[in-house]
Amino acid sequence: MKKQILVVDDQRDVRMSARFLLAEHDYEVHEAESLHVAMFMLKKQSYDVVLLDMNYSRDTTSGQEGLSFLAQLNDNNIQVNVVAMTAWSSVDLAVEALQKGAKDFIEKPWENQRLLQIVKQQTALFSLQKENLVLKQQQQQFVREEKQAHLNSQPMTTLLNKIKKVAASDATIMLTGENGTGKSSIAKKIHHLSFRADKTFISVNMGAIPESLFESELFGHKKGAFTDAKADRMGRFELAEGGTLFLDEIANLTMDQQAKLLRVLEEGEFEMVGDSTTKIANVRLICATNANLEQMINDGRFRADLYFRLNTIHLTVPSLKDRREDIAPLLQYFLDANALKYAKSPMKFSTDALNVLKHYDWPGNIRELSHLVERCVLLAESEMIDITDIDLPSSIVNSAQHSQGMLPLIPIEEAEQQLIKMALKKTMGNIIESAKLLGISQSSMYRRMEKFGINKFELAK
Repeated sequence: MKKQILVVDDQRDVRMSARFLLAEHDYEVHEAESLHVAMFMLKKQSYDVVLLDMNYSRDTTSGQEGLSFLAQLNDNNIQVNVVAMTAWSSVDLAVEALQKGAKDFIEKPWENQRLLQIVKQQTALFSLQKENLVLKQQQQQFVREEKQAHLNSQPMTTLLNKIKKVAASDATIMLTGENGTGKSSIAKKIHHLSFRADKTFISVNMGAIPESLFESELFGHKKGAFTDAKADRMGRFELAEGGTLFLDEIANLTMDQQAKLLRVLEEGEFEMVGDSTTKIANVRLICATNANLEQMINDGRFRADLYFRLNTIHLTVPSLKDRREDIAPLLQYFLDANALKYAKSPMKFSTDALNVLKHYDWPGNIRELSHLVERCVLLAESEMIDITDIDLPSSIVNSAQHSQGMLPLIPIEEAEQQLIKMALKKTMGNIIESAKLLGISQSSMYRRMEKFGINKFELAK
């Protein structure tokens, strides 16, 4: 994509001169004849660099109009790199413009090479600033998650200790585990703990890439390399330059795709589609799958040599049912996050609801848990989420309640029948003792057994 340049000057010949020069060097140039028009354009569209004339009123050389405009950019939180321009050389004005937020200063009439050099420097700087902003936001999100979700189960403690040991290395890591266990979050954690933390983290779902676009997606392509290649495009390896490349669902690769990936890993080099120039693959690779790759190797569906390249360090992410101590803090973490997202008051799960959820097996793991909490936040009628607000099948809720000695929410006759059966089973079919346990007479016990067709001998087995 071409870099966007905005030239702000009240002299048409100056704007045209800048346009012709910069357009020849593959910049997309826009013009504004006044500061008012420039502000309107900046509020509607993002630009990489603004070439800003500092004076507009006739016979004015103070630069106050340009300085006022720089202040307005700050007030409106408009992020753009400004190069101040003036026809009068003034060190004081240049210094004041830089203090107000301009990134550089050039005199008119300019030397073409000098202007091109400044624009090139400032567009590169703006790209770096945007990248750093994204990384800073990612780091802030990571810190928030670290503080809010306190995971204290033994399986997660063991996993996190391993992560801390291997993150500082540059070794390739294979993450395995059931669907929804949070393998992508673990990959991000490894990245943020590594020496590449200040670089980009790029995630790719290998199962979502059409086979025909595999090389283009991973290695990029040159304009005209194939029918739909209307412009140069960077691949994921190049986008992750110096950082971490996370390949999720790695088991979905075909044998041909596996061979192409293996070549890059072995040689540390790749070429864009339609280009013979060799590029260095400077990334830390993390892969993930829920498949049994060893079985796939035995079945001839996955290359053993690629498996050994990817499996330098193997970490298994435990399922949620194997780390039940983490369920309660995860529930509250997602509850807080979604309450904030949907502008709701702080919410909590009732004790009964929390007990049911802690004893649920969560076949969809953290992904299922997060979706359930989001539904609860959206549909709950109060700040306390109870059992009736939980979107789980009643059979699962009742089973969880029963396992905790809680009386499930079922019709009274059904509950009475279950209590009679439980009492008879506990007393090995002794009707007198069963009646005492339930606090009813022996005759009442017989009547209820007859009513529900309960056979004491079957229960006593």
